Amino acid sequence: MIERNWAEKFARDWVDAWNAHDLERVFSHYTDDFEMISPLIVQRMNVPSGRLRGKDSIRPYWSQGLESMPNLHFELQSVMVGVNSVAVLYTSVTAGRMVIELFEFDDHQRVTRARALYGPSE
Repeated sequence: MIERNWAEKFARDWVDAWNAHDLERVFSHYTDDFEMISPLIVQRMNVPSGRLRGKDSIRPYWSQGLESMPNLHFELQSVMVGVNSVAVLYTSVTAGRMVIELFEFDDHQRVTRARALYGPSE
């Protein structure tokens, strides 16, 4: 079971890393072979399954996102804790929408799978 204090610290650091546009700091939370699932992978990378695996495959996707939104900024709204998982609700201020990211962790508290769910844009 993930402890709430740890989950909240993880979420704050994760949001801060994105707001700093520090991709290596973002990647430090993940295993080398983690899986990312997102509808933006379908849109931006033209991958019908919406899934990418491994830092080498995900780096171009996230780099493209940072390049296309140089003023990218997230605001943390809430953190929910599960068994070896954390859900982070945040506002993508730049895109004007709410996002939920669901993270699954290994025994070393590194992300093995992440799933992004997007609300409507304002």
